[in-house]
Formats: sequence, structure tokens, C-alpha cells
Amino acid sequence: MKRIIVGATGASGSPLLIQCLKLIREEEGYSSTLILSDSAALTLSCETEYSRAEVEALADEVYAPDRIGAGPASGTYPAEGMLVVPCSMKTLAGIHAGYAENLLLRAADVTLKEQRPLVLAVRESPLSPIHLRNMQELSMIPGVHIIPPMMEFYTRPQTIEEMTYHIAARLVTPFGIQAPAFHRWAGV
Repeated sequence: MKRIIVGATGASGSPLLIQCLKLIREEEGYSSTLILSDSAALTLSCETEYSRAEVEALADEVYAPDRIGAGPASGTYPAEGMLVVPCSMKTLAGIHAGYAENLLLRAADVTLKEQRPLVLAVRESPLSPIHLRNMQELSMIPGVHIIPPMMEFYTRPQTIEEMTYHIAARLVTPFGIQAPAFHRWAGV
């Protein structure tokens, strides 16, 4: 079973988290371990009709961020890599600095040291020079994917749900998941 650690922070983007967890669950041979911050749960209640318990039920395993000694804190924890969706600028800065004060940050730190894929769905606008520097420096590390959730229009989406699906499909692609309704650019 290929396990993906999924971290969720308080940045805007809860629907993306939900869709990513669904895509991982639907893919045969994959499972998810969720680390949901209290800020993420607060944002979730503002952005969706889902409760914290309903989102946690989409994951195969769930850990609170204060469980610093849980499995994902160790390189021996079997995982394909980690996805942070949404990824706040605070979390981005913590990952960049190696500031592993909680399980989410420690799991990201372990992902880097074990040279596993780390996908960061960074959320902020406008971006400050500090945000850009942190992203640029992290992007130079092999296996780090900075994937800001940006809208696309070439598929002519009709709903927000279609846009959300497309962005979530991009976020799970680095782990080998091919979402069935993901439309790739075919050229003109």
C-alpha cells in the first residue's frame, strides 16, 4: 500500500484538501495519513459544509499535530511522500527553516531528509518577497513540488467543483495518481 501523508493548514483551500483525500481513497493501492491543524479545522468550517470528523473519515489514518512522536515523525514510517494542502505561508516558512515544532512540520522535515516527494499547495495573494524566497529555495530541493492552486480555463470548466477537481488532480499527480477525469493539455 502506497501511503501519502496529507497535511492541512489554516490557509484557504479546504475544498482542495477534501478532493485530494477523495482522489487518494479512490486510487487502488493508495492510502492517506492526515495531519489536520486546528487552524485547518477552523477554515474548513468557513469554507465547506464538512465537519472535521467528516474530513478525517476520508483519511485512512489521522494524527493531531501535537502528536510529535507519532509514526510520520520518523523516517522509518513507510510513506511515498507528503502533500500539504492547503499550505499556509507560516507552514512554508517552517518547512524552509527546518522548524519542526509539530507533527505536520516534522513530517515535512522527514520527507525532505528521506528525499521523498513533498508537494506544497501554497496559498496566499499577493506574494511577498519573503514568500517567494521561501518557495524558490525549497523548489531547488529535488522532489519538492511547489504547486499553487491556480485556476485553469483550457478545459472550459463549468463549475467550481470542476476547477477544484482539476487542481486536486495536479496535486496528487507527483505521487503517481492519475485522476480519471483529469484533462491534460492536448495542444491546439
